[in-house]
Amino acid sequence: MFPSNHDGLAAKNICKNCVGEEFLRAEIERAGGEACCDYCYDSEEKTWTIGELAECVERAFEEHYERTSTEPEPWEYALLADREERYEWERSGVEVVYAIGEAAQIPEDAAMDVQQLLEDSYCDYEASCLGEETEFASDAHYDLKGVDATDWHWEWGAFERALQTEARFFSRTGAELLTKIFAGIDGLLTRGGHPPVTMAGPGWPLDHLYRARVFQSEKNLLEALRRPDLHLGPPPAKLASAGRMNARGISVFYGATAMETAIAEVRPPVGSSVAIARFDFTRPLRLLDLTSLATVRDQGSVFDPTLKRRLERVAFLRTLGEKMTRPVMPDDEAFDYLATQAIADFLASEDEPKFDGIVFPSVQVSEGCNVVLFHKASKVAELDLPKDAIIESYPYLDYDEEVEYHVSEVVPQTAEGSSDVESSLMALRTGSADDYEDAALLIDPHSVAVHRIKEVKYECDVRKVVRRRCEASEEEF
Repeated sequence: MFPSNHDGLAAKNICKNCVGEEFLRAEIERAGGEACCDYCYDSEEKTWTIGELAECVERAFEEHYERTSTEPEPWEYALLADREERYEWERSGVEVVYAIGEAAQIPEDAAMDVQQLLEDSYCDYEASCLGEETEFASDAHYDLKGVDATDWHWEWGAFERALQTEARFFSRTGAELLTKIFAGIDGLLTRGGHPPVTMAGPGWPLDHLYRARVFQSEKNLLEALRRPDLHLGPPPAKLASAGRMNARGISVFYGATAMETAIAEVRPPVGSSVAIARFDFTRPLRLLDLTSLATVRDQGSVFDPTLKRRLERVAFLRTLGEKMTRPVMPDDEAFDYLATQAIADFLASEDEPKFDGIVFPSVQVSEGCNVVLFHKASKVAELDLPKDAIIESYPYLDYDEEVEYHVSEVVPQTAEGSSDVESSLMALRTGSADDYEDAALLIDPHSVAVHRIKEVKYECDVRKVVRRRCEASEEEF
């Protein structure tokens, strides 16, 4: 790799104690040989040759650093030309020797040896004659460069196109991409120092959700009020329509963390009624939090060959939440929901990482937050009603002439001749023990409310339309 006249320089040894960078130290300890260090003269530690170290530095700088410009930017030239400005241009970045020394945490004389080897390996006669700077030249300056996630975005675009036009129900390349995207995602950390995972359930801050349903007829509304556990919960498979996170026929639970968001998400028309209820979690659930992906990060050594790909993946993940929750026009839902449906199916069926649902921002309410619980975690415990109980629901006009909805439960008499009213009312809140085994949610029947939609407001950006008329030239005819 290096010029033959530098064989002696490349063969110099540096021990792990002279290298402060943890990843390099570990690599020297793992693969190094015992020899006398040419920088501290210790003969009992594992060493690498300077040539081996230079190869690692070269790869790290190629992947994570960029050589800064030798000339000012146009705006800097303008400042230099302005006599009233006392602007002095300084090249950005760090001198190459110091950049190498800081990255590898090695003594300055060792950094100079590495720089000399790399400069000579990139030496170009024609560039030298033209006065052009080459990589690792002694006057070169380097800076950390930004992360480019172009490859990930290209793969995502290909994944979306394949779902829409090629293989919808099974795609090996699609499965491989989703595995790469989500593998170990629960081990990443956000800016706040926690993983992009939200725990939900009893004892956690997220211990309940709200779910709403639109009714355009009083008859259907009254039926739902009699058994809100059945009619306000997720629909049966045959009635489950396609949504952002589920294909048609896959029954899942869509809920919101706030009542206002739940109402907005069902987009009720004016004049309709919206029944809404609170559903409490009965067991702990793990949810992938798309709202926190925007600040997710990864870190490691620039000398780790896997870091570049990991950083690119994280840069892509920061945009994934936006990709999965962008507004979709009703006419486009059949195609544009395919990618998010595939992701939900993938996460629902994976054991590593294991998730029970997804937290994602509301499209309808700017500060709202939605949750989808996968089919395996979407069951609502049925109300424990006595056998042969008769349930009636009806509207009631109170003294203030405001409409209320009343639900009456008529239970059969017990063997002793008294009705089991008290135990029935308790069962409305607690549910049956048997139903708890696989149920993840329990409706609070006392939280059920009916909202009559009086008006709908829209927040808009106004864009003017400019119309002009001009006389066409003869050439256009």
